[in-house]
Amino acid sequence: MPHRLSHALRCSAWLAFGLLCAAVAAYAFSFLYGQPQADNPLHAKFAASGLDVPAHFFGGGLALLLAPLQMSARVRRRVPRLHRLAGGLYAGAVLLAGLAGLSMTLHAQGGAPTGIAFGLLAVAWLLTTGLGIGHALAGNLHSHQRWMWRSIALTASAVTLRLILGIGLGVLQLPFPTVYLAAAWGCWLFNLALCEVMLRWPRPSVAHALGAG
Repeated sequence: MPHRLSHALRCSAWLAFGLLCAAVAAYAFSFLYGQPQADNPLHAKFAASGLDVPAHFFGGGLALLLAPLQMSARVRRRVPRLHRLAGGLYAGAVLLAGLAGLSMTLHAQGGAPTGIAFGLLAVAWLLTTGLGIGHALAGNLHSHQRWMWRSIALTASAVTLRLILGIGLGVLQLPFPTVYLAAAWGCWLFNLALCEVMLRWPRPSVAHALGAG
């Protein structure tokens, strides 16, 4: 009975994570086809930035859709070819979105403080993904999995960013510049810190919870 309950909790966590990723990915893709809102400060900055914005949104949206699939232990065991194919697509999506994100920092809402935060996020995202792929090619699957967990934690920063904005603006009614600056730093530092705790937790590791799908 405890084993069944634990499995149900792991599957629920994986499903909830997948739904959040899908929701933010849907927003990213819808932005590619929608019209920017003239009264939205973020949309105004996006319009000034240029083609790096659609590249970032497309790559980030694709990475978000693939992240839950890549975390699934069942897929890794039963369909390893799908895991490798999706992993290649995920790495390509991160490369596209990460490089575009670096370019977007030049026009970041809030100036240098938020631009530096998003720039560091983009560098960390590219670095962790590159290390993860490198370890996979070298056959070091344990290190590969750990670095890809970090990469996915940074991919999920898009989810955390919107949660912080929603709470700060919608619930707490705080000023936009304050909330956006907090979100720019908090979305990825929080995710990385949580990921490190999960990776270092005594076995059975909490880091396996989301990989139950």
